[in-house]
Amino acid sequence: MTSTWRLVAVLAGICAVAGFALAGVYEVTKEPIAYQKKLEVIRSLDAVLPGLSTDPDSFFLDMNREDGTPVRVFRSPGEGGATVAGAAFQVVAPDGYSGNIYIMMGVFPDGKLGGIEILSHAETPGLGSLIEKEEWKGIFRGRSLDNTNFKVKKDGGDIDQLTGATISPRAISGAVEKGLIWFRDNRDEVLDAASGAQPATTSGVTS
Repeated sequence: MTSTWRLVAVLAGICAVAGFALAGVYEVTKEPIAYQKKLEVIRSLDAVLPGLSTDPDSFFLDMNREDGTPVRVFRSPGEGGATVAGAAFQVVAPDGYSGNIYIMMGVFPDGKLGGIEILSHAETPGLGSLIEKEEWKGIFRGRSLDNTNFKVKKDGGDIDQLTGATISPRAISGAVEKGLIWFRDNRDEVLDAASGAQPATTSGVTS
């Protein structure tokens, strides 16, 4: 019995040391990881709201989707910060070929898309993964609910599918359309510059 308790004590000691080591690694790496995540957000905002000033740490609005799930809307201030020049938020296409596709989309006050950016996905390399190509993402710029049928051409819509991969573009087009509908239905709140976090008094990150 003594040897059993000795073994338990040794294992407990090993676990404690490992726990302290992991905690130390976390403390050392959490700030660099957070910084890299912020850079990714900035990069996506620059892509979907081209030409506008964006800063993920200021002038955002926390809202809810139709199903109650939260969504953070990153907004770009207009002249003097009294208006909203553009808004960006994440949407999820749950029906990708290999699961969820996470998308950042930017919308101007007139309801037209500034662009989309693929944040993450698990689509097939060389097929569905081509959704990352600028040539395909770029077809969404300037589109709106008024000028576009957000179905792929195979389904009678206006969005190009990819050779050998229809499911991924179909999923993204559907998610973007739902995002535009949500923006339209919540437009007044999104564009209310007095709500949510306010623009930083110093210059933010400029695209």
